[in-house]
Amino acid sequence: MARALTQSCRRILPYQTPSRWWLEQPLEHSYLLLKTLPDVKSPGIVRFISAQATAPPQARPSAAVKVSLTSPGFVGDPYSPSQPISFWHRCFTRSGWKRTKEEFIAELKSAYAIAKVRRKYGYSKQKFYEETTHLYQEINTLMANGDKRSLRKFVTENMYSALKNEIKHRETVWAHVHWELIMPIVKIRTLRARLIGTDKNDIMRSFIQITLEFLSKQKFEAYDSNGAVVAGDKDKEVLVRDIWVFERSLFHHGSYWRLCGRIKV
Repeated sequence: MARALTQSCRRILPYQTPSRWWLEQPLEHSYLLLKTLPDVKSPGIVRFISAQATAPPQARPSAAVKVSLTSPGFVGDPYSPSQPISFWHRCFTRSGWKRTKEEFIAELKSAYAIAKVRRKYGYSKQKFYEETTHLYQEINTLMANGDKRSLRKFVTENMYSALKNEIKHRETVWAHVHWELIMPIVKIRTLRARLIGTDKNDIMRSFIQITLEFLSKQKFEAYDSNGAVVAGDKDKEVLVRDIWVFERSLFHHGSYWRLCGRIKV
């Protein structure tokens, strides 16, 4: 009886271990995005395992079903600024050596990710900066205009949900806003690049995420329902620093760069 009870529970509840999740499903081939393996050693890559469940013959579909991801739904290894340390501390203390090692590994991860996207799409830093600067201007303009419908194609699904809620909240405070980007951009630089893997057997089935810092001059002014100015001044230029994360699939045909996250400064 105990054996029968155990088998019954396994059909109903997923069995979990610290490094793998197995789930029985009525699909012959089901590839699920699961928990990250803790022993991944490849630089800059977050890998996931695939679980394959076998259904009884009467429940099996006539064809295999695959779930295709359009975005991981998170920012892998988010950028955070490091505090400066002195030359003496870096060279003659254990914590300084550790810090130097971590920074060196981080640079290797970024170089590895950039090499993969260059191999796939012929990455050019100048062209990439021009494209992301256009995205930066377009997304901010659409947000200022409250154009949620057009905004969808420039951002990932999770980012769209966050921006849509942000626009709804702003519209409860201000009737409309004026936003303007002063070109050219003062400064743009790459802070980090990472690969987010979806298949442990195929490194190219990954997403590339590149974190950029934008330093730009902008004009902003907000109005109430009567058209009166309640915030900002469109005649004054303000220096603004933003850190945005752009994402692109390495295995979807026709993929393009989209905003997937913003890092608070």
